[in-house]
Amino acid sequence: MLRFLRVQRLAVIDSVEVEFDPGFNVLTGETGAGKSILVEAVGLLLGGRASSDLVRTGEEGASIEAIFERGGEELLVRREITAQGRSRAFVNGALATAGALKDLSSQLIELHGQHEHETLLDPSTHLDLVDTFGRLGRLTVPVAEAFEVLRTAGEALASVKRAAADREARQDLVAFQVGELDRAAVKPAEDEELKATRLVLASAERVARLCAESYASLYESDEAILSGLGNVWRQVGELAALDPRFQPYLEAREGIKSQLEDLALFLRRYADTIEASPARLQQIEERLALLERLKRKYGPTLAEVIARGDALRRELSDLEGSGERIAELEREHAAARAGYLAAAHTLSNERRRVATDFARQLERLAAELAMERTRFAVRFNEAPMAESAWSARGIDEAEFIVSPNPGEELRPLARIVSGGELSRIMLAIKTLTATSRQGFSEASDRPPSQAAPGLIFDEVDAGIGGRVADVVGKKLRALGSAFQVLCITHLPQIAAHADTHFLIEKRVERGRTHTSVARLDEAGRVEEIGRMLGGAVVTDRLRGSAREMLADRRLVSRPSSKPFAGGRGGKAKGESMSKGESEETKAKPW
Repeated sequence: MLRFLRVQRLAVIDSVEVEFDPGFNVLTGETGAGKSILVEAVGLLLGGRASSDLVRTGEEGASIEAIFERGGEELLVRREITAQGRSRAFVNGALATAGALKDLSSQLIELHGQHEHETLLDPSTHLDLVDTFGRLGRLTVPVAEAFEVLRTAGEALASVKRAAADREARQDLVAFQVGELDRAAVKPAEDEELKATRLVLASAERVARLCAESYASLYESDEAILSGLGNVWRQVGELAALDPRFQPYLEAREGIKSQLEDLALFLRRYADTIEASPARLQQIEERLALLERLKRKYGPTLAEVIARGDALRRELSDLEGSGERIAELEREHAAARAGYLAAAHTLSNERRRVATDFARQLERLAAELAMERTRFAVRFNEAPMAESAWSARGIDEAEFIVSPNPGEELRPLARIVSGGELSRIMLAIKTLTATSRQGFSEASDRPPSQAAPGLIFDEVDAGIGGRVADVVGKKLRALGSAFQVLCITHLPQIAAHADTHFLIEKRVERGRTHTSVARLDEAGRVEEIGRMLGGAVVTDRLRGSAREMLADRRLVSRPSSKPFAGGRGGKAKGESMSKGESEETKAKPW
């Protein structure tokens, strides 16, 4: 439940603090005073979309804070919005994402906006309401999972079949490309080696001359280096006998001699291996040209050409064996289809069973909301859905059908009910779905769960009035015995049923609009309900009617003698003190 709400610099609100009570809380005030802004503030705390337009004009940012009670523990949620439209969220002081707030919201507050009842006109929403009422999550989750398996198997099968449709043409092309690469027999870094060889062949005469001259200098000339080294080593030997520091050089002589001999041998052999014929050079040029064409066609480098060849060979193997692969995928798809249908049929059967009870209870609640003769049913698709229409929700289509007047046929909800009837049906449905999740019954004396989420209704009284409004007020008061209920209303009949009453006012000071929230005591409630009954000027007669209305509502007992378990009552703190309170009893922050 929502214990405390602080809103700062949001739209027309400069700074407002409200402490809410358990049970049925109402918020009233003139149109445009800022009632819905408070609801929007709660929506932002629950992960709603933030916008720079929400920040009060001239301010750098807005903030919303709330203390929720969940399972006997307090949870502090904060949302900050900058004038640039950026936002940050915190849960118990730790940063959180908007997605995390949305995941948390189902455990804290259910928010029903001004126009939410209009969603009932969309039949696609009806199936979810039946599932929520019947608490069918244990069945809807396996259906969604089975559908994902079926979808994945279907996409894999379709992909292979599309490939098989032009398999022959593709197979011919791939076979040609594989053959081309196989004939080329490309080796890694072959192009670099050939370029080096081409450079040598193009300079064959110079290479042969350099090799011959180097070999002669080492071995064959009169002043050959290897011959002259013998004298050097004899002299170094004599020096080593005189000074040991020459000994390491003397010991290295065999290694040096061996290296020079190897170099001389390599120079002679290298010169002999050079084929300086134009035919050999032409052969290398042609090979390099072939490798360049392959790189342009299959990859910018020879390594990528080789990798492309491996991939084409695998593809050719798959194309040649695609028939077996299709058969395997068809078996997998058939198994996924059977698994999905089994789960979907189980869910469908349970939905039809639950829908009967849902319709019966909705008729009962509608009767309590002054729609005594209303008949209600859930119409499911009689013929099986086309496979293309299957979804993660199952194989069902459902639509609410209603007959609000005796003698009339059951017809689609969107074509029958008035705005006031639609609002009452929405309230009845929300009552059913909320209470079914918590196992609450108005006829039960079972203490409701403290973990039950709060319910916020923004102008649920749209299109109703008079006796019907009084019935709606009774229903909200009864719902308040199991849940914390916050309701924005313009009807005195509903406001008079509240356990706690808050007045939202707007005023203009020094060219700026200010919104304040005040918790009303008994005298304040009389004044506000009198205003709601008669307008801006509250006469003694209106005050008398308001007192009588409040007294009458107190005689109406709720199914449970006390509101559900919770802490101390709350106060509202805005820019004016509570109506009917003295300065000493003005509300204090949480």
